[in-house]
Amino acid sequence: MSRCVLNTVPETGAALADWQRATLGLGGNIGDPRTAMAAALQALDGRDDCRVRAVSRLYRTPPWGKIDQADFFNSCALIETRLSPKDLLDLCLSIERGMKRVRLERWGPRTIDIDLLTYGDCQVHEEGLDVPHPRMVERGFVLMPLADIAPELMVLGKTVSAWLDQADTVGIVVADEATDWWRG
Repeated sequence: MSRCVLNTVPETGAALADWQRATLGLGGNIGDPRTAMAAALQALDGRDDCRVRAVSRLYRTPPWGKIDQADFFNSCALIETRLSPKDLLDLCLSIERGMKRVRLERWGPRTIDIDLLTYGDCQVHEEGLDVPHPRMVERGFVLMPLADIAPELMVLGKTVSAWLDQADTVGIVVADEATDWWRG
């Protein structure tokens, strides 16, 4: 089910030239996650159909779900895209695969993870795609960096800041204050 009106090409379902705002959550805890996330953001920003508009500070966060692993590095990005939600998700998954992301266990260690958090004011519930991301409002490691770039963004009837006020943020620390950490 999709509650979102997009201008699409009927034959292909591809989005037309209208730019849509979307937010992404990025993370990783294997190898050099900072470099992997920077490369992913640069890949997105280098496309004609995506542009990175804002990136949060970089955070070091304790593992969530499966806790017997190394800390993660996390960040969020605000982008504009001409891609549909599904095409944007497919692009993010393609970038992950290109960086050798392997999905062996849920919430397990990873080189990179790129989650589509929000897409405009759309609600999408399709096979393999839920927007807003179904667990984002429960995760301090998503809400803290998202609040850096979009504190007033409405998600499921509340602002990101309001969700953050309710979230568990114990152990989450800023690893880099700069918001241009991904550029070079």
